[in-house]
Amino acid sequence: MPNHILAQLQQQGFSTDKCDRYQRFLQVLAEQGAQPFLDTLLAAPQGDATLSDQFLLATAHSDFVQTQCERNPHWLDMDESRALTTPKTQLDYTTECAARLHNCADVNTLNQTLRQFRNESMVGIIWRDFNRLVETLHTTQELTWLAETCIQHAMDAHYQSLLKKHGEPHNTLGEAQPMLVIGMGKLGAGELNLSSDIDLIFAYPDTGETAGKRSISNQEFFIKLGKLLIQSLDAITADGFVFRVDMRLRPYGQSGPLVAHFNALEDYYQTQGREWERYAMIKARVVATTLAGSNSATSAINTLNQLINSFTYRRYVDFSVVDALRDLKKKINQEVIRRKLGDDVKLGGGGIREIEFIAQAFQLIRGGRDTQLQDNRLMVVLPLLEELNCLPAGKASALANAYQFLRNTEHAIQGYQDKQTQKLPSDPDQRLSIAVVLGFPSWDTFYHQLQQHQQLVKDEFAEVIASPDDKPEAELNADCDWNCIWQDSQDPDAYLALLAQYGHEEPIKSLEVLEELRMSHNVVMMQPEGRQRLDAFIPRLLNALAHTATPSETLRRVLLLVRSVARRSAYLLLLIENPGALRQLVTLSAASPWIAQELAARPALLDELLDQRTLYHLPNKAELIDELRRATLRIAEDDLEEQMEALRYFRSAHALRVAACEITGSLPLMKVSDYLTWLAETLLDYILASVWQQMTTKHGYPDGEERPDANFVIVGYGKLGGFELAHGSDLDLVFIHNATPMGSTDGDARGKKSVDNQTFYMRLGQKIIHMLNTRMASGELYEVDMRLRPSGNSGMLVTTIAAFEKYQLNEAWTWEHQALVRARVVAGDTTLTPHFDGVRQRILEITRDTATLQKDVATMREKMRAHLGSDKHNDGTAAFHLKQDRGGIVDIEFMVQYAVLAWANKVPALTRFTDNIRILESLAQSNLLSAQEVDKLTSAYKALRSLGHRLTLQQQPSLVKADQLSEDVTIAREQVTRLWKTIVENDI
Repeated sequence: MPNHILAQLQQQGFSTDKCDRYQRFLQVLAEQGAQPFLDTLLAAPQGDATLSDQFLLATAHSDFVQTQCERNPHWLDMDESRALTTPKTQLDYTTECAARLHNCADVNTLNQTLRQFRNESMVGIIWRDFNRLVETLHTTQELTWLAETCIQHAMDAHYQSLLKKHGEPHNTLGEAQPMLVIGMGKLGAGELNLSSDIDLIFAYPDTGETAGKRSISNQEFFIKLGKLLIQSLDAITADGFVFRVDMRLRPYGQSGPLVAHFNALEDYYQTQGREWERYAMIKARVVATTLAGSNSATSAINTLNQLINSFTYRRYVDFSVVDALRDLKKKINQEVIRRKLGDDVKLGGGGIREIEFIAQAFQLIRGGRDTQLQDNRLMVVLPLLEELNCLPAGKASALANAYQFLRNTEHAIQGYQDKQTQKLPSDPDQRLSIAVVLGFPSWDTFYHQLQQHQQLVKDEFAEVIASPDDKPEAELNADCDWNCIWQDSQDPDAYLALLAQYGHEEPIKSLEVLEELRMSHNVVMMQPEGRQRLDAFIPRLLNALAHTATPSETLRRVLLLVRSVARRSAYLLLLIENPGALRQLVTLSAASPWIAQELAARPALLDELLDQRTLYHLPNKAELIDELRRATLRIAEDDLEEQMEALRYFRSAHALRVAACEITGSLPLMKVSDYLTWLAETLLDYILASVWQQMTTKHGYPDGEERPDANFVIVGYGKLGGFELAHGSDLDLVFIHNATPMGSTDGDARGKKSVDNQTFYMRLGQKIIHMLNTRMASGELYEVDMRLRPSGNSGMLVTTIAAFEKYQLNEAWTWEHQALVRARVVAGDTTLTPHFDGVRQRILEITRDTATLQKDVATMREKMRAHLGSDKHNDGTAAFHLKQDRGGIVDIEFMVQYAVLAWANKVPALTRFTDNIRILESLAQSNLLSAQEVDKLTSAYKALRSLGHRLTLQQQPSLVKADQLSEDVTIAREQVTRLWKTIVENDI
């Protein structure tokens, strides 16, 4: 007898009774033929001390393992025992289970074999888990593989038996119908514990009947199959059970049919599905199916996944789940008190369930938008929540550590007797066993660590479900009853006095807009739930307005948003649940009616107000590209509508961030334009890559040259080319390719439809424009102007680089060469880009007659002033158009373009840049203009553009009354006018 093992138990502090029971266990093993194994342990530490320690941990702290070893001592043979220490793969479980079931002649043998397979597998899993031979997540994954294997093989056996009696189930079209087994909870997530039950739902695609002599309906067939499967897994025999099966999560619970077809499922979830069922569906996953691997099974799984996702995730940010979570947690707390589960590491405070709730709450809130959150694995989702700023920095890893500690504790509890419990025991020996299995010398040291993890979880969970009024950013005026104004419960004079007291510059106007909202059709027709949310929101809004300089005007702007979301009150709930977001809405709306209008037109952008860290932080271009990649990662390549919606949201969200940074003064003018330009480039890059993939999939590759990117570039002109995009700017684009003009794609060779290269690239260009300017529910991405291409609207949509150069040399007007000054490749083939740059440089460096150039530039400028400028305001007062009038922005742009065309033949460095500021710097460095002249033009350009941006954000026109111009703008205008005469009209 290995006495040193008993001595080790005694040294660890276990009772004499436990040591005696363990000694009897060793004696039984010896009597059952395991003496050689025990002799090996007796030889330790000279023998296999590691095996000795492992044996002690696995058997001394698990009655289940002891019982199974007593019944099956051959598992401890030296060759067999190595299997206990070796982690298994999914293939291992599938292969071994199939081998054992191969010769099962009847149901009883099948059920017995499944149980024996399960018991032996469980001993190995507990052995490896207790000895930390694998990570916690590998243990949960192995348990899941074991369950999936048993489900699939048991179902296969019963399915074959039923086929012989009734034939194969078909729909009315004669298509074979599979039954899908949906794993819920921990099974669906691949996170089973050592004594999990398995929550299942059975479903099949279509109604119909079987194709046998004893034909029955598909539902009857699958109900029979489901019952047989449950019996094989759940029934307790002399060999125990395989897995406890719980079917209560199916539609209508225990009163619902055991198996339902897809239409019935969809009808239930769309009309009667409850919030807790959405939580449950996060983890749903098909874990087994009849007809496994067939096209019909694959198609059915895809259809079911779409059905589940449409129920589980909302397209908008949905804070309604937080209320549901509060209710659900309240019921769980009541159950914990009733059943005295305070020491339950799953359901108790700070337990496993609260960590799962934290993740699931954010998944339901944001998963429809941030599709990367549509993952049923908790440990995958937690770090994503931190990346998305749902959790504070470092909190994801802390929760992950707590989760693993709690799961290890749960396993130590359940592994003791294979019982489905998560409650900490009161027995001293069992408590010490848990501590030892988790690596602690005593219960007290273990329990102290457990409490620390639980407290962290409690605190974070409380943060997630906290009432909005309890949050520090709520800033409520406790002594002011704003609700009385909205509910119209007092005399109007009292309302006016209250509004005036809190700074409303037009109290009467404030009352009027509130009354208009209250009596509006959208509000009158609101559902009760929506009206409750509106009634809760308006007092909070009035309270927040008290902190602004112009509450009446800001109220009018914000109520535009309220009107637009009256039928979609989830947005109101977002603002109720997040006082910080409401504060940002009020602040930004007060500063800019443009922002208020953008939010009213695209309420989904309210999500951007949730976190100031992202709202006022702008990523660089590399980060933008990565963020867009992640935002579109889960969108199917052929789902064009979803892609276009995602791109529009991405653009609007980042434009909002830019505007927020600009009006708060944290982003200077030039950085605003840079960022808006990067944003457009990022979107164009994505669209070109996407359309290239679509076109080559359909038609093959131009000239048979298989390549990952297109032999094609998008050239940006104007503001895009010059890094000067503003809010709402359109995109001036030209498309150029470099494929053989008379060539064609290799579609025929690939079994696709071949087209000539010109047609291919024309359709490529058309698709790009379609993705950019198609107006959808969320608006258009960008307005596109293609008139700067060769021959304008009458020219080819896409041209070759050779044809582009030929046109520029022989046919282009002077104004087209002016436009080329601000042209550059903004997306596309990096090998074609230098080719275009070379063409551009050669055109700009042409030696031109100065007098003719002056005349052409001045004449074009006069035409533009006459057509687009304005000398008088509508009321007859003098006015100044920032862009088009004399001394305006376009004068500066024309001077720069004239300078490049006039002098680039002598100073090629002038063609290097496409933006006005750096070209002006080049003119100074080349002594073509004096430093003083360049400084004046640069200062004027920045001043005029800065005013233009401010006017846009205030939704005011570029036409400004002369007496309202600031001194710096007036000076800028005068300086530009003088320099125009010097540079263009009198060439130096």
